[in-house]
Amino acid sequence: MIKLNVLIKDKKWDKHIKQPNLYFKRKIKRLNKKVNKFRNTNIECSLLLTSDTDIRALNKKFRNKNKTTDVLSFPFYEKKALKKLLKRNKDFYLGDVIVNINKVQNKYNSKKDFMSRVDKLWIHGLLHLLGYRHKIKKDYDIMQKLEDKFLKIIN
Repeated sequence: MIKLNVLIKDKKWDKHIKQPNLYFKRKIKRLNKKVNKFRNTNIECSLLLTSDTDIRALNKKFRNKNKTTDVLSFPFYEKKALKKLLKRNKDFYLGDVIVNINKVQNKYNSKKDFMSRVDKLWIHGLLHLLGYRHKIKKDYDIMQKLEDKFLKIIN
């Protein structure tokens, strides 16, 4: 089972998502019910809800890119190591996902579109934590399929 620790660093999030902890808890509960891979584990990860300033600083510090972005992921394990860990260990920390409200706010006017985009971003980040990448077309297609599957489950 995945446990998602939600941290809110920017107050703007409260205007868009009432009780963010509860919102994401419901979403992750749906995912845990449907995805067999998570059944016999206790996996923790963090979701930081922030804005341009923080995400720019993190992007610069860890990726050497001095610009904002919509989502960042910091996995603790590479895909091969994670597969071994899933077989042997039942308790571990997966990594961190950071979502930038400014990038979501600027693109979407309706509440439904905003929430849909937030879900897409944190699911995308979660898949990176699970070892998926999208540098080549084949990997992109695999990741996109899983992203669509996970989004269908949580909505």
